[in-house]
Amino acid sequence: MESPPERIRPPIEPTAAHSSAGLDPRAPIAVELGLDRRAALDSARVAAELRRPRPVLIAYLGTRGLLIVLALVNGALRHHRLHSELAHWDGLWYLRLATDGYSRYVPHAPNVRTTLGFFPLYPITIWLVHHALSASPDASGLLVATIAGLVATLLVERLATGWWGQASGRRAAILFCLFPGSVVFSMDYSEGLLIALAAGCILALEHRRWLLAGILAGFATATQPVAPALIPVCAVSALLEFRRRGWSYRAVRRSLLAPLLSLTGVCAFAGFLWAWTGTPFATLQAQRYGWGERTDPLALVHQAQTLASEISFAHFDHPTINLNLVIGSLGVVVMVIGLWLLLRRPHLVSIEAIVWTLGIAFLASTSEYVPPNPRVLITAFPVVIVFAHYLKGRRYAALAVANGVLLVVLSALTFVGTTLRP
Repeated sequence: MESPPERIRPPIEPTAAHSSAGLDPRAPIAVELGLDRRAALDSARVAAELRRPRPVLIAYLGTRGLLIVLALVNGALRHHRLHSELAHWDGLWYLRLATDGYSRYVPHAPNVRTTLGFFPLYPITIWLVHHALSASPDASGLLVATIAGLVATLLVERLATGWWGQASGRRAAILFCLFPGSVVFSMDYSEGLLIALAAGCILALEHRRWLLAGILAGFATATQPVAPALIPVCAVSALLEFRRRGWSYRAVRRSLLAPLLSLTGVCAFAGFLWAWTGTPFATLQAQRYGWGERTDPLALVHQAQTLASEISFAHFDHPTINLNLVIGSLGVVVMVIGLWLLLRRPHLVSIEAIVWTLGIAFLASTSEYVPPNPRVLITAFPVVIVFAHYLKGRRYAALAVANGVLLVVLSALTFVGTTLRP
């Protein structure tokens, strides 16, 4: 006797539940084909993850292409070559460090500048790419900065999505690309590498991946003088883990890996300087004497006084105004508003992101040489992207357009001449 034919169930129509689970309503439901439901959901999530970054990738690559075109036009008008624009300002010192190494002489007189004023990780990556690809040092530095900036952008989107949801995360990443400080991702600068490592460290801390967070923080603290702000970030995250679980858990004790490993980069650099120059503080001395960099609680007051004196009626015979002070003053306003938006609502972002932002804001507010300009603000990225969480629709579009215009104008002033530092 023949068994009855197996009944074939009709396909299930996509419902709102599929959309809320991250499934594409137009995609075939793999469960109805006999596949395991969990495998189908996992596949759908992977597909959604692959689709999600596309607008952000377009924004990042589009802004990078726009800045290259701007540099080419700017260079043609002023008879400069492209690499002399994209390797401007600190980029020249990074390239010199990548090719010639550190000086042994520690300056003790004003305006004596040496490669000792810069941290080593970015020049090391330039050296590695230069020898691996047989590319010129300036092209190698630009390649590293651009790729690192892309990684930083995707990690910032990942963080913002975890804090505020997918739509806000996408808006935040696009605003991050358009922000004027993102010009450093198209120059021989180390901010792209620093932000990628810092954002990766914060993301790892949020997921309790202590070893990975410590390794990333260790590399970051060998990148820039502001990077040791990650050390208290790791320490606070570990202390919070102790508070949640106490000392009896072995997993909690693993959280000590993050703050301990975060010290490795800056300590290794200090040890090298001690052996190379005779003092572990050689880079601080080089920055102080060569660039006039020092910590002063009244730094912003002094900068405001200097700006006021430059626009005084008594100085109309010398009308030139230092645009770095103007942009720095506007940066203070953006920083204060961004911090207020972050702190006015508890748990808007993770405590790790808050500590990082406050650390960079403190260093910028007490620096005599580098005010809270766009390059510093994009390093403290939560104060930049938080506007994308609060603004939507036309207000967000207006903000994005304004940032794009400022990116073009300020970049044009940065690439050639001495008008504006990044």
